[in-house]
Amino acid sequence: MRQTSVADTLREYQSLLELLDDAYWEASTIRHKDMLYDIISILSQEVAEMNKLSVMDHHYPYEVITEGIRRVVPKLERLDEQREDVIQRTQTLTDFRDILSSVLGILESQLRTV
Repeated sequence: MRQTSVADTLREYQSLLELLDDAYWEASTIRHKDMLYDIISILSQEVAEMNKLSVMDHHYPYEVITEGIRRVVPKLERLDEQREDVIQRTQTLTDFRDILSSVLGILESQLRTV
């Protein structure tokens, strides 16, 4: 499997962050908001570090930067299992399913190479 570039990974992470932000504001319980906020915080740290890279480096294969991103996979999988309860809007839920599989693929390929 070909490794994803920094630019492609950044695009996927940012798309997921936008959806998680929507899901956060749509969530009806504090427990769900806390779960979403935790994931948003972890992804935001990784995206912030990726944004520090030179644009000239965005064609290189992506490698995990922050330690937190290594621990986000179980949280994303738990969210995926509970998505029907946590994510209220149909559009957000549909978009979430599409992007989550891509992000999990990126993360799992990274964790296999470590």
